This record gives sequence, C-alpha cells and structure tokens, in this order.
Amino acid sequence: MNITYLLFFLCIVVCTLIITYWAARQSKTTNQFYIAAGSLTGTQNGMAIAGDYISAASFLGIVGTIAINGFDGFLYAIGFLVSYLIVLFFIAEPVHRLGKYSLGDVVCSRFPSYKMRGMMAVGALIISVLYMIPQLVAAGLLIRLLLNINYSTSVLIIGLLMTVYVVFGGMFATSWVQIVKTVLLLSGTFLLALIVLSRFNWSISNLIEQVTIGSPLGDQFSLPGHLFNNPIETISLHLALILGTAGLPHILIRLFTVRNTVEVRKSLLTASWIIGVFYLIALVLGLGAVALVGFEELIMLDPSGNLAAPLLAENLGGDFLMAFIAAIAFTTIVAVVAGLVISATTAFSHDIYFHIIKKGNTTEKKRVRAARWTAFFIGLLSTLFALGLRNMNVTFLVSLTFIVAASSNLPVLLLTIYWRRFNQTGAITGMVCGLTTSLLLLLIGPHVMNLDGGWIAREALIPLYNPGIIAIPIGFLGAYLGAVLSPKGQENAVPFHAFYLKSQTGIDARRDRP
Repeated sequence: MNITYLLFFLCIVVCTLIITYWAARQSKTTNQFYIAAGSLTGTQNGMAIAGDYISAASFLGIVGTIAINGFDGFLYAIGFLVSYLIVLFFIAEPVHRLGKYSLGDVVCSRFPSYKMRGMMAVGALIISVLYMIPQLVAAGLLIRLLLNINYSTSVLIIGLLMTVYVVFGGMFATSWVQIVKTVLLLSGTFLLALIVLSRFNWSISNLIEQVTIGSPLGDQFSLPGHLFNNPIETISLHLALILGTAGLPHILIRLFTVRNTVEVRKSLLTASWIIGVFYLIALVLGLGAVALVGFEELIMLDPSGNLAAPLLAENLGGDFLMAFIAAIAFTTIVAVVAGLVISATTAFSHDIYFHIIKKGNTTEKKRVRAARWTAFFIGLLSTLFALGLRNMNVTFLVSLTFIVAASSNLPVLLLTIYWRRFNQTGAITGMVCGLTTSLLLLLIGPHVMNLDGGWIAREALIPLYNPGIIAIPIGFLGAYLGAVLSPKGQENAVPFHAFYLKSQTGIDARRDRP
C-alpha cells in the first residue's frame, strides 16, 4: 500500500467527517435536514450544484474519452454544459416557487393526489439508485487500484461514508462536502493543466502537434465520428444529456436550498461557469494524457480510459500529484453519491412516508427519524447492488439515468407548468411511458443483449446504445395522449390560472386575495 495515497485519502475522510459533525448539530428539523433551511447563498449553492453534477463519469470519463476518441469526447462534455440552459430558462424558478422539499411537491401543487405523489417518488428513487450504482462501482475500482484494498472493502468504505454524511448531516453536510469537492476539483485540475501547458512552452499548437503524433487517430483527432459511427447514436446521446439534467431529482431539489429566485438564478449561473471552466480544463488534460502518457499505455492500463487523469498526474508529478488527483476523484464520487442519497431519502421519507403512509399526521421528530432511517437503508441497498455488480460493466447506467429523467420527469414538469389542458391522467401516463420505455429499451439493447460478453448472449433487438431518441419522444407523447384522451369532465384540483401565476411570480392568488 502506497503511504502517500493513504494519507491523502485519510485527510479527505477526516475533513468531510468534521463537516458532517458540524452539520449534524444543525439538522434537527425536516426543513434543515432536507433543504438546509434554505440558508445557502446563490454562490454556495452554485458550487454545490456543480459538485453534485460533475460526477466520476465527468471527471475521469471525459478526460479519458477525449484522450482516446478525440473531438467526440469534448462534444460529450458540451452536452453536459448546455443542459443547464434548459434548467435555467424553463424549470428552475417555477420549481423553486412551487416546491418545498421534492419534485412531488411541485407536481402535486397542481394535481394534489397520493397517486401522483407516489409516481413522482418512485421515479426519483429509480433515477437516484441507477445513478448511484456506477458511482459506487467506480469508487471501489479506484480505491482498489490505488490502495490495494479489495473491491468489496472499497465499496463498503464509500457506502459507509456516504450514509454517515446523509444520516447525520442531511443537506447541510451534503452541500458542504460538494462545495469542498468543487474547490478541490477546480484547483487540482487547473494546477495539472498549467503543468501540462508548461511542458509545451505554453503553446496550444505545440500540444496539439504532439497529440497528432501520439494518437493513432493522427490528423483525424479533431474530427467527429470516433466515439460513435452512427450519427443517430450521437444525436440520441446528446438529446438525453441536454434534456436529462432538467429531470434529475438530485439537481432540482438543490433549488430549494436558497431563499428566493434571485439566488436560484445566481446558483445556476455560478454552476454553469464552474462546469464550463472545468470542461475546458478537461480538454487540456485529455490532450495532455495522449501527448505525455501515450495512447498505447493508456489503453494497456485501462481500455476505458478512466485512469487517464491519474496517470497523467503520475507522469507529471510522481506519487504525490497522482495521490492528490486520486483523492479529488474520491471526493468527487463521495459528493455525488451523497447528493443522490439525500434525493432518494427525500422522495421516500417526505413523499411516501409522510404524505402517503402517515397522511401528514406525524410529529417533526418522527419525520426526521424516518428520514435518517431511509437514508441508512438506501445507502445499504445501493452498496449491496454495487457489490453484486462488481464484475459487470455498469458505466452505461450513467447515460441511462439521463434518458430516464428526460423521458419521465421532464415531460411531466414542463407540461404541468406550461400547458393549460394538461391533467393528472396525462402526468401519470407520461411518467409510466417514460420509465417503462427507457428501461425496456435498455433490456433489449446492446448493453444487455450482446453476443460478445453481454448479460444476454444474443443479438440486440434495438441496436442503439443510447435510446434516448426513442424513449424521450414516447415520454412526451404518452403525457400528451393521456391528457387529450382522458374524459373531458376531469377537472384539475387547482385552477390553471392560479397555479401558473404562482409558478411565474410566487403570488398565491387563492391565499393572497382580500
């Protein structure tokens, strides 16, 4: 075991546990546990959103994808960044005004029913768990590689840490772990990018020239078509990335942690700048990995390219710099997983336990206790899934998560907020169609059905690795047809004009009228 790596990891663990201890003293009520009592500033929340969003797939995966696939890898990153424009212009402010703790609150502010709240909670749970599994698997592989600890022990360590953060610290601990992660990520990767550029006399052209020499793509490195041969696959992937963010529960519930819509806008603008700067840095690191580490060595040590950033750090600064970058990757995974746990916890304990099981009749103390137990069981369940899937390639679950979010949550949110004729039947059919279609396409697609090492050894019925181009329109179509074909006598419990006024201005016409 490398002592340098161990010291960096222990430092990260101790710092985050100190944050959790401080946060636990401030998480006594549901308002504090779920949304940090709305006490974050826009800048703080923007940093936390960026920390929540830049996952291991982004940090490790994008650098490796750029190194191996050239331009297509950077195009992948652009999809992540552009997605925040959808959130900023169409989703963020209405969600903040209409909701309190969860997306179920938002939709039920127009369609108040246990059935609708249950559907939104189930969707949030599925999305959160699907996203958690590849993060935990990646964490297990990373710690096993660097500390020479077996995979099961590595996953148990991460699972225990994320559970402690959420069970004891709630949203306070989760937010500040994400903020610390963002500071470490930007400072560490920026330092690494500066070292890369200094090796080429601060000349981008010299760096690119060396990349074309070191990569088998040669002069084709900066041209598209190396990641996916099928243009439809590329379009489908980016459709899911751009639209999926606006339906991710762990991102949207962060909009409740600030006081007003001014801070909401500031949150998203801050997050967008941070994410944009990070992906520019990731581009430099991807180029540097090819130029300095070498394409053959990258492929030999890890064909997926996920170790490109740590290997580049080792090349530039030896064990110390590699340990620093690996510790940042570890913090990245822990922060994202903690955000997913708090999202799943809110969906179950607030929507299902408090509203559906208890019908709103329970004490504040029991609600907080239920939230903590929910966080514990969700952490345990996700850890068990990650342990069971240790020998399977689960990285596709990241893109699947975006597809599920874009085909289920997004249609329901957009049409609930902006379409007068939309009703509860349309919302439920949209959720069901989006969820079932995206999961079915996974089962009959090449990730699962594959003659070459697939979970099911036969040719895939649908050849698309990213079936968002099919699933997302079906989700919207299901919501539309459910609304227009339902009985005309069905009335919304809340008149649309009052609902829309509140979503756009925050004014509750029913409550504020003289």
